[in-house]
Amino acid sequence: MCREMANFLARLLVLGLAVTTTGFAQEGAPWHDPSEHKVQLVTVEEGVKLEVLDWGGTGRPVVLLAGLGFTAHVFDGFAEKLTDSYHVYGITRRGYGASTRPPSGYTEQRLAEDDLRVFDALKLVTPVVVGHSVAGNELSQLGIHHFDRIGGLVYLEALNDGTDDYTDYDALCSKLPEAMQNGPAPSPADLKSFPAYRDWRKRTQGISIPESELRNDFTENRDGSVGSRTTPSWVPDAMMGAWKHDYSQIRSPVLAFVVYDTLDGPPQNQIQKYHVTNTTERTIVDAVYGLYIGMTRIRIERMKRAAGGAHVVELWGADHFVFLSNEADVLRELRGFLATLR
Repeated sequence: MCREMANFLARLLVLGLAVTTTGFAQEGAPWHDPSEHKVQLVTVEEGVKLEVLDWGGTGRPVVLLAGLGFTAHVFDGFAEKLTDSYHVYGITRRGYGASTRPPSGYTEQRLAEDDLRVFDALKLVTPVVVGHSVAGNELSQLGIHHFDRIGGLVYLEALNDGTDDYTDYDALCSKLPEAMQNGPAPSPADLKSFPAYRDWRKRTQGISIPESELRNDFTENRDGSVGSRTTPSWVPDAMMGAWKHDYSQIRSPVLAFVVYDTLDGPPQNQIQKYHVTNTTERTIVDAVYGLYIGMTRIRIERMKRAAGGAHVVELWGADHFVFLSNEADVLRELRGFLATLR
């Protein structure tokens, strides 16, 4: 968990929460997804189909890939804001949501191949692929090995890579105050319904995860409360290889968003948020965030060597889910990037 301390609430979302699955039958009409997308299942290999969302639109195809633990529904609301100029799709990778959950096939090479199979099935020509968090592995695969199929790559807080050395960072994180190492837990009242759970996440993280995404991530108990994770832990575990990429070999044009979770560099806001008061704790917090910022800037310099060219946008005070916390910034930069592509 320490490796994501700069965005520990996002880590909480990725790993999931321990919740109960007891309850009784709920009265009333079933919930309806309000997002205006079409849903289809695309076969990517024998016995494996992926859920593909199609929000419509005209123009260059834009394909959205979610981070670890999430489905394409996490982009509900964001995707619709691009359909005035682009045709927007989202792919739910194998193992999640309505996609097939086979026992194998979770390497980044296979996941990138799944994406290509979807492009083939939908007849997408040089799509721009937008990936959040762990989807950066798929983006790098596509940009290095299949650049002739890709119009551009957009990394949404997705530059973490197996090349990074977390040894010192992990050692420092282990010394952080307990309140910073463990995220907040929802109360039974926060789990009584999906709207209540969504509100809790809004209060504790400051962003609004679409309810459609939450309903794909968790089961619903008979009384309407939030149940257990729908995806077993072995699926994300199978995806967590130490994949390394030479960003200089990426030949597709790149736009990358990088987040620093403090407003002014040093972690004063985090110290106040987590009520760090003594000098020893403050010194550790300063060291952790200073090291994190240094590691991030190394990633930026590596990405700027991309053969296809790279523009990096640095956002202070944003959330790991940058397309939700800083939607206007992401849309503005994304539209500008798309306008430069052939």
